[in-house]
Amino acid sequence: MVSTDTSPGRTGRKPVSQLHYELLTLGDELLLGLTANSHLTFIGEQMGLHGAMLRRNVTLTDDADDISAQFAESWARADVVITTGGLGPTCDDRTREAIAEVLGQKLVFDPEIEKSIAERFKRIGRTMTPNNLKQAYRFERGEVLPNANGTAPGLWVEQDGKVLCMLPGPPNELHPLFLDQVVPRLSKLGLLLDREAYVQVRTAGIGESSLEHKLQPIFDRHREGLSIAFCAHAGHVDVRLSSPTGLLPNATLQQIAAECAFLLGDDFVCFGHDSLAEVCASMLRSADLMLAAAESATGGLLSDAFTNISGASKFFAGGCICYSNESKTQLLDIPEEIMMQHGSVSAETAVAMATGAAEKLGADYALAITGFAGPCGGTQQNPVGTIYIALYTPRGTWSRRLNYPGARLAVKQRAVNAALDWLRRELMCGQSGCAGGGCIVGR
Repeated sequence: MVSTDTSPGRTGRKPVSQLHYELLTLGDELLLGLTANSHLTFIGEQMGLHGAMLRRNVTLTDDADDISAQFAESWARADVVITTGGLGPTCDDRTREAIAEVLGQKLVFDPEIEKSIAERFKRIGRTMTPNNLKQAYRFERGEVLPNANGTAPGLWVEQDGKVLCMLPGPPNELHPLFLDQVVPRLSKLGLLLDREAYVQVRTAGIGESSLEHKLQPIFDRHREGLSIAFCAHAGHVDVRLSSPTGLLPNATLQQIAAECAFLLGDDFVCFGHDSLAEVCASMLRSADLMLAAAESATGGLLSDAFTNISGASKFFAGGCICYSNESKTQLLDIPEEIMMQHGSVSAETAVAMATGAAEKLGADYALAITGFAGPCGGTQQNPVGTIYIALYTPRGTWSRRLNYPGARLAVKQRAVNAALDWLRRELMCGQSGCAGGGCIVGR
């Protein structure tokens, strides 16, 4: 229980480290594998960022009896219950009704919600159908979380010393609702920390085991009260430093993180959650530099990483997807004899792609990627998984040969991550004046 006061609408304070929250993700599409359960990842990370640990996640069908039974169990056990999905206008959206029965609350029609839904339909030029009125019902003793990106509002109930938060399923609706309304509400109730619960050190180019071995001397000096978690991702490894007992203040955690960063050198990417692309973008912007991309094997993934960043035109000149040999010649002016002599998957072709992209787009730096992502293709010299990356810089142009096992998309993503990390390190060299470079083909 959050509080011994069980009157509706009141929630007492409880230490965040003891907060028990559960997540119910609803929808047949999740259990059938048609949609990935990204809500678990997103909500778990955001709540964890503020010190709350998810105790249980249950994915349920759209069956009303299943929803009622599981919610009753979670409500009896948890301080906060969050549900996702099941708030739509169709017959399989039964979450409101199932949960209202357990709470002993009536669902009441809210004209303000109806007005909001009607205005949204008018704004997007579509006709509102009668079944959308189903979304205008809320709990009698609850609040509405306005949804600026969809027709289903979120619902909020404080009852029995607990909190219920119901969110719509589409991520583009759930994410802003959660960040802009749910987190502030929970923080105001004292259920979340008003700061990050851990300090994160993001690294790249070093494996999890090597990373732990390298940082162990620092951890040995701060054993008491320090909790360490290694989180490996595609392209980077995070080290999360926290003090669940509260023995180490945040300032001490930041000091330990700074020691880790110093020891890691170029393998240190940033503190916090910025992606490799965001780190590169920040360095390019601060130095007033422009980047171009030429992609074959990765088919635009590299350009996508940069254009996902707001204000990308300030540092990203553009990208070229030149998949066929003909397009490489037509778009980047790569001499046919280079590909005839060395092949389209080669260091020489990668360098020509990077050079062509930089010259065509007037960029200071350029990245190029070519290779065999699989499962078809490949040669004895360059088997499936072979990737060539080239980097054009004001100091010279170089290429690297890499080989990645795995499925096609995984190979493509690893190639992009490698290109981003190489660019990051080269930009760091440019800032510090180090020698840099060190690859196969130069200009």
